[in-house]
Formats: sequence, C-alpha cells, structure tokens
Amino acid sequence: MSDKKKMIEQCDLAFTYLQKLYHEVSYLIKEVEGDLGQEPEEFVIGRPGGYQITAKSSAGLEPKNVDAWLRRKMSVFFVPKERTSTGSSTTTNIDKELRVIYMRIVLNDDSDDFKEPKLYFGVVKNITNSGVGKGYDKFEKFLGHFEYNDGKIFKGPLKFHYEDSYLAFDAELKDVNLFDINDSEAIMEKIVRPALSLFNS
Repeated sequence: MSDKKKMIEQCDLAFTYLQKLYHEVSYLIKEVEGDLGQEPEEFVIGRPGGYQITAKSSAGLEPKNVDAWLRRKMSVFFVPKERTSTGSSTTTNIDKELRVIYMRIVLNDDSDDFKEPKLYFGVVKNITNSGVGKGYDKFEKFLGHFEYNDGKIFKGPLKFHYEDSYLAFDAELKDVNLFDINDSEAIMEKIVRPALSLFNS
C-alpha cells in the first residue's frame, strides 16, 4: 500500500473513531440525565446555550489554538427542576442554597499524570458570584469559566474550595475511568448513586 493510501485510510479511521467516541459520550450524558430526572428532585440538565456540552474550543490558526480544535474536555451540570427555569436554555440563579451535580469528561490531557480518559462528577455548592456586572449572574455562565480555567480549578484534590475575582465555590468530586462505564448498571452504580450521595450529604 502506498504512503498516500495509508494516510487516507488512517485519516478515515481517525475520524470514524472520534465520531464514535463522541457519540458514546453523548449517550452516557443522556443516560445520566434520564436517571437523574427520575429522582424526587427531578433533576434537569443545565442548558447554557441550548442542549449541549460546554467545552473549550477554537478555530484559530496559532499553534496553541489549533490544539483546541478537538474537544478533549467537556462538562455538563444537573440541577433540581425547582431551582431553574427551563426552555431552550436554563437560568439557574445563584444563591447560598444552590447545589448542582457537576459532571466533567476528560478524554485527553497533556498533564504528566494523565493515563486514561476519566469522568469526574459530584457536587458544586456554596457558590458565590464575585463578578457582578461581568455576566456571572447565573450558574450557566460558570461552565465556560470552569473550562477555560481548568488548569487552576482542577489541579489538586477532588474536594476543594476555589475562589478568583469572578466566583467562589466548594466542590466535592469523585472520578471513574471512562472506559469502565460500559452499561446502564455501571452508570447507575458508579456515577448516579455516588453523585446523589454527595449532593444529599
């Protein structure tokens, strides 16, 4: 096989695999959404700009921006229905009582300790907004801030307090290897029930 034919085949295989991976991630998120929606709190998925994930992305041609062409990390959150307004997007106002279930998927990371794709989930609480007048008036705005500042926010233990000039919050997360989640029972036992336990603690 010529080098050109190999490159064409590898390109096709790479995009086929990535498409399948992204579809599997979307199915996982939707299944968690369905399970949490059956709980007494009737959790709904946060919709910062519609029914979508939040991820750092770029179309820039500078080398550091090209690295962000592919979505390597993404996040969603779930909130009790009574704590948000629903529609094509949600509005989850911030106050001291707000607690959300946060879920973050890391498919790839350039850190030295990254070994395999992970899923992080848990509770974000004690949320305060230091960015009044800067657009941080609802939790949906925090998601992008989390992704674009992930190196600062998610650099240490899974139970932590974070604060900057825009926001402050406490988080308690757990992690699981993404490829260990391979059926509905694993989703319930390894993600949904532990997340609910943290939310209710």
